[in-house]
Amino acid sequence: MEFFCFHRDRPGSLPLREAMIEDHWSYMDRFEKELIARGPVFDGDGDDAALVGSVHIVGLPDPAAARAFAFDEPTYQAGVYRDVLLRRWRNLLRRTMWEFPGGRSGGNRYLVLGLGRGEAVDLAVPPGGDDLIAYGPLLSDDGTAWLGTAALVRAPDADGARSLLTADAYAGTEVYSWEFGGRR
Repeated sequence: MEFFCFHRDRPGSLPLREAMIEDHWSYMDRFEKELIARGPVFDGDGDDAALVGSVHIVGLPDPAAARAFAFDEPTYQAGVYRDVLLRRWRNLLRRTMWEFPGGRSGGNRYLVLGLGRGEAVDLAVPPGGDDLIAYGPLLSDDGTAWLGTAALVRAPDADGARSLLTADAYAGTEVYSWEFGGRR
């Protein structure tokens, strides 16, 4: 089973996060084979970007293992994060971010979150998905209810990233700058 985990930083927690970066990476190293994607998330672009959290997409045996992954993480335990969005996810691209043909650098990268409302939408990989790094639906723990869509995408700007999802089909859409994370 695949899970989408978005740890959102608590305001003012950056010094603690920075002090614990090795603890975080060492913890994530334990899940190296299970990780599909990971990386820091920012509000804004370029030099004005402020760190707002971290995304981890991971394959684990069940929802209990996913909760342990998310909440046993050392920086979560230390109080860096204000909340965690944890949802079952389906990897429609069937690859990891390290297999993205566009590589680790070049172009702007974004996390796009569409929070569900009503009928499920965007359940197939969009046409022309060469800039998709990760893409799939957010689901309930048992995988039966659609709760939204999460994607990592290379796009010219935030509006271009947002256009990946069907306009007005979601209760809310969030777009953040994102970078490839980890030691690789």
